[in-house]
Amino acid sequence: FGIRALLIATVTLSPVTATAWSEKDATGEDVYPPLWDLAPENLLDFLVKGNKIVINAWNYQERLGVYKNLLNSSAKYFTAFGSQNFANILWGLPLQHGWQFRTGRLADPSGETSCGYEGGDLLCISVRSWWSCMNYYLAVIPFLGAVDAGLFGQLPYEVEILPPEERTADFCYSVADCRSRLPKLMDDWKAYFQVNNFRVFFHIFPATVSSFKVDDALRLMWKAHVASIAYALPKFQDSLKDLSDPEASFGEDWANGVDFIAATHFSTDLLTTNNFQAFLPQRMLTEQDDLPSISDFSPQQNRVLLSLRALHKANQLTG
Repeated sequence: FGIRALLIATVTLSPVTATAWSEKDATGEDVYPPLWDLAPENLLDFLVKGNKIVINAWNYQERLGVYKNLLNSSAKYFTAFGSQNFANILWGLPLQHGWQFRTGRLADPSGETSCGYEGGDLLCISVRSWWSCMNYYLAVIPFLGAVDAGLFGQLPYEVEILPPEERTADFCYSVADCRSRLPKLMDDWKAYFQVNNFRVFFHIFPATVSSFKVDDALRLMWKAHVASIAYALPKFQDSLKDLSDPEASFGEDWANGVDFIAATHFSTDLLTTNNFQAFLPQRMLTEQDDLPSISDFSPQQNRVLLSLRALHKANQLTG
């Protein structure tokens, strides 16, 4: 009941409907993640040093560039579904990252550093942030899985991800490194990005759209997405202590809720994801926030948070 209500709310109560929204409207900056136009568009736009493409995944703009390259390199497979790559089901990943950045969830929650704050390094992604560490496994791992799958063709250089200043053992930094540490998770993302699979899923006759093939693609994408969260969740459990109790509960509720959203093969194209994210909290939750009556949240936002909590509690009670 909870996830059904959640998804119905997204479709029926969204301020932006499919009939009102068009590709022409999508030129507005707010439908894209913050600073989208400034993110690196090509892998060679990143630092090239010592025959390696070096990416700082602890900088918002560079992690956003990882997503932008994934979208650009897979765009040709979505041309049958409309122009400007709006139908690409990878949009859910950078839009979620942009929501985390915009709401302050990538900043250092301990306040001991200036990482992620205005007056400090606003573009810094803190390794002390539970959200940013979880997101690493939905950004860098999919990206390296795509490199391994050949999505970017034959690259002239190896790709290397810079480590954070702390907790270096909790992450991997190259295709070879990640394959040795988490082969199953890399295989899940590689399976989605296999070029032959993309051709089967999306390179279809121009006059037809096969919902069955798109559903197959969504199944593989969501399988990998859920696997990333399942792998990262126990690893960063200790980071929840730096958040307020309501925010920590929301984070766990959200991670649990993704399992249910994935089961519906929810489409994560640009329109659908933006509609859905309108119901997520626009700021970090504080100790004063009490569901379902958070005064500066809309009734829909309160209901979605309450639905996610109910789902999580039901999961815990039923095992």
